[in-house]
Amino acid sequence: MSFDVDVETRLGDFALAVSFTASAGLTALFGPSGAGKTSVLNMIAGVLKPARGRIVVEGAVLFDSAKGIDLAPDRRRVGYIFQDARLFPHMSVERNLLYGYALTPPEARYAAPDQVTALLGLGPLLARRPQALSGGEQQRVAIGRALLASPRLLLMDEPLASLDAARKEEIFPYIERLRDEMRIPILYVTHAEAEVNRLAGAVVRIEAGRVAA
Repeated sequence: MSFDVDVETRLGDFALAVSFTASAGLTALFGPSGAGKTSVLNMIAGVLKPARGRIVVEGAVLFDSAKGIDLAPDRRRVGYIFQDARLFPHMSVERNLLYGYALTPPEARYAAPDQVTALLGLGPLLARRPQALSGGEQQRVAIGRALLASPRLLLMDEPLASLDAARKEEIFPYIERLRDEMRIPILYVTHAEAEVNRLAGAVVRIEAGRVAA
């Protein structure tokens, strides 16, 4: 399992040109705020179109400017975890989890509800609504919902940034289990060195719209 990203675009006066290859496990996209990290995730997800480039995940071409390929976001099978969990407030945890699962064709599913519930320790939370959860619990549900859509790639955009130190410590082991047991490529955006040191198997450092290391 691997993915290749080679993209260029311009956002106002900001020029972004990033190229890297990563494999299964967790790759950190690391660098200061404003370096272009989230824009890279948005191009992979299909919500921001590169001016030029190519994005390939597990052999599937998501974008290729030379060949005119630009898959719609809902056809890319890319999971996206944001700083805020963005759960459906009117649904229970269980219904939130099953939302993506129900939209995924049976032949494309590799993650089962019981498996993901156990992996992320969500069993005791299934009947609750999001507003009754802590920030760390909400993020675990958001990760589970994305996983149950059986994505080719999981994008995580500073998922711990809104959590206090205690909630971060609570969620770290679950992200480690996700990294080690699911064997899905994860691209994890952060500017926190402690998160990189604990979670990342590989690091792509971004500075001013370029790969610095």
